[in-house]
Amino acid sequence: MNADAVKLLQGRYCNSLTEYSRFVTREVNIGDVPMGGNNPIRIQSMTTTDTMDTIGTVEQSIRMVDAGCEYVRITAPSIKEANNLAEIKKQLRQRGYNVPLVADIHFTPNAAEVAARIVEKVRVNPGNYADKKKFDQLDYTDLEYRGELERIFQKFTPLVKICKEYGTAMRIGTNHGSLSDRIMSRYGDTPQGMVESAMEFIRMCETLGYYSLVVSMKSSNPQVMVQAYRLLVQTMVAEGMNYPLHLGVTEAGDGEDGRIKSAVGIGTLLEDGLGDTVRVSLTEEPEAEAPVAIALVKRYTLRSQESRDKNQDEITPSPLERAGVRQHNPYEYKKRDTYEANAFIGGHMVPRVVVDLSRANLKDPAVMNDAGYLYSPALDKYNMAEQSVDFVYLGDSLPSFSLPGNLKQLYNYPTWQKLVNKTLCHPVFTLQEYINATDRTSTLNLVRIKNADLETEAFGLIPLDNTLVFVLETDEIHGMADQRAFFLKLQEMELNVPVIMKRNYSFESESPEDNSNLTSHISYLTSQLQLQAATDLGALLVDGFGDGIWIDAPQIATDIITSTAFGILQATRSRISKTEYISCPSCGRTLFDLMVTTQMIRSRTSHLKGLKIGIMGCIVNGPGEMADADYGYVGSGTDKVTLYRGKEAVKKNINSANALDELIGIIKGDGNWIEPA
Repeated sequence: MNADAVKLLQGRYCNSLTEYSRFVTREVNIGDVPMGGNNPIRIQSMTTTDTMDTIGTVEQSIRMVDAGCEYVRITAPSIKEANNLAEIKKQLRQRGYNVPLVADIHFTPNAAEVAARIVEKVRVNPGNYADKKKFDQLDYTDLEYRGELERIFQKFTPLVKICKEYGTAMRIGTNHGSLSDRIMSRYGDTPQGMVESAMEFIRMCETLGYYSLVVSMKSSNPQVMVQAYRLLVQTMVAEGMNYPLHLGVTEAGDGEDGRIKSAVGIGTLLEDGLGDTVRVSLTEEPEAEAPVAIALVKRYTLRSQESRDKNQDEITPSPLERAGVRQHNPYEYKKRDTYEANAFIGGHMVPRVVVDLSRANLKDPAVMNDAGYLYSPALDKYNMAEQSVDFVYLGDSLPSFSLPGNLKQLYNYPTWQKLVNKTLCHPVFTLQEYINATDRTSTLNLVRIKNADLETEAFGLIPLDNTLVFVLETDEIHGMADQRAFFLKLQEMELNVPVIMKRNYSFESESPEDNSNLTSHISYLTSQLQLQAATDLGALLVDGFGDGIWIDAPQIATDIITSTAFGILQATRSRISKTEYISCPSCGRTLFDLMVTTQMIRSRTSHLKGLKIGIMGCIVNGPGEMADADYGYVGSGTDKVTLYRGKEAVKKNINSANALDELIGIIKGDGNWIEPA
C-alpha cells in the first residue's frame, strides 16, 4: 500500500464518510477469478453436503454456480475429505465448471496442508488452527505470550510454504464465536480481539513473504461484525496493508430474519466502500444465498455511475469532519444522547416505528391489522400484536372508525389544525410551516427536514423546545451517508433533538416478465425492501443514531413494511420484539437436517419474545457464538445433541428425537417459559 494512501486513511476505516468510494485492496489471484483491486465484488457460498458424497457435492456446486456463485467453499474436516476435493474438482472440470474451490478448515492443520495442494484457496480459522477454546482464563507474561506466538508460527509455517509453492490463496477467517482462550484472555470478547486474532496470522504470512491473503471478521451480531471490520481496516492501513475483505454475518438464520440481519452487517460495510467478496449465510439451500448477495452488491456496482448521471451535489461534511476531527467512535456502540419528547420518543426509549396508512382504506378497522393492532369485530376492540407500531401517519385522510386508544396519529399540519379532537394526534410540519406556526402542540411536534437544511438561514429560526422531533428525509443516491452527515452535524451543534429516520422506496422490476408472475413479483419487491431498508437504516442504528424509523414503500403491503421495520430494530439489537434464532447455514460437518430442525424449534418457541436460541449443526462455532444466546442446540454426533445454557453444556449427547422437549424443559426450569396464546 503506497504512502499517500496510508496518509489519506490514517486513523480512519474508509475513504469517505460522505460519498461512495470503494476501498481499493491488493489483488489476489484465486484460480482464474481474481479478487480485490479493481475487480467486481465477488459472490460465493458453501456446500452443505457431506464432502465424501462426491456426486452430491458436485451437483450442489453446479447449482450454486448457476445461481451466481463465483467461488464454492467445501468443508474438509479431515485428511480423508481433503483428499476427496481432488475428485470433486476433477468432476466439476469434466462438466465444464472451472469455479475456484475453497477448502474450509477448522482444527486440522494436516487437512489444510493436503487441501492447499488441490484447491485454489484454503480458509483457516485462527481461533482453532493451532489454539484451543475451553473458556479458560489464561494469564501470560509478555515473554510467555511471545512464546505462544512462536509455537503457532512453527505450526502454521508448513501451510504457508505449501500455499506459496502451489499458488494457493488463503483466507484468514476470524469468527467471533471461536476466539481462542489465548486471545480472549488478553483482549477479551471484543472486536479488538477478533482483529488481533487475524493480524497475528497475517504478520506471520508477511514474515514468510506470502501475500495471497483474504481476511474476514464474522459474527452473528451485526454490530460486533461491523465494528470488527472497521477496526481491521484501520489496523491494516496503519501497518501498510490492504488485503481484500470477505464480508459475512455468520449464523444469520433463515427467511426474513436472515436476510435483514445479513443486510444490516454486509450492507453497512458496502455503504462505506468496504468489501471484495460477499457470502450471505442463510439456513437454507446454498443456492438461495447467491441471489441475496447479488442483490446487496448490485446497488454499489451502479452507484458511482448513478451519482454522475443524476449530477447530485456532494454531501457536505461538517466543519469538524472536514478538519479530520472524529466526532463519533465507529469502533464502539454508543447511542446518541437526546431528550425524551412527551415521555415517548428519544432519551432511553426504544426506537419508535411509524407506518403510513394515508393510502389505506380508512373505512375498515381491519386495516389496522397490518400495523399490529388486531381488530375483533365481535368484541369491537383491538388486541396488540408483539409488533405493533407506535405511530400511524394519516396525512390528510381521516378514518371513519375509532383507532386503538394508545396509538399516536400523525397528520399533515393543515389537516391537524382542523381536527376537533386532537387527543393522541400530532402535527407533521414542513420546516417553514413550523417556523411560521402559531398553534404548535404542547406535546409532540414533528418537523420534516433534510441534511442540506442545516446550512440554511431558515434552520437558524427554528424554535427549539422539548416537543420538537425531526423527521429526517433524503433524496440523495447515497442516502445513508447523507443522513449520517446530518447526525454528525447535530452532534457538532450540540443539538439533542430526537430524530425519526424516514426512507422512501420505489422499485423497478428486473425485467418486464417479472410482472407476469404476481407471486414472484411480490417476493422480489419484498426482498428488495428488506435488503435496502436494512442497509440504509441498519447502518445508522448500529452506530447509535436514530430514535425512530419510518419506511415508505407504496408498492409493498403494510404488514410487510411493519415486519421489516421491527426486523431491522431486532437485527441491530435496538428493540427486541420476538425470539431471535442464531442458526448456522449448515455445511458438510452438520450432524442433522438444520433447516428442518430450525423450523421445528421455531414452531414451538417463536412466542418467547426476547430469548435468543442458538441452533448449530456442529461444535465449530457453537459454544462461542452461543455465548451471546440464552440457550443452544448443538449437534454433537449422529442423532446426538448437546444443549447449552449460555456457554455451559447442561445436557450432553442426548437423543435428537427428545432434544427439543429437553430444551423446553430447561427453559421452563429457568422460569423463562410462557405458554403460547
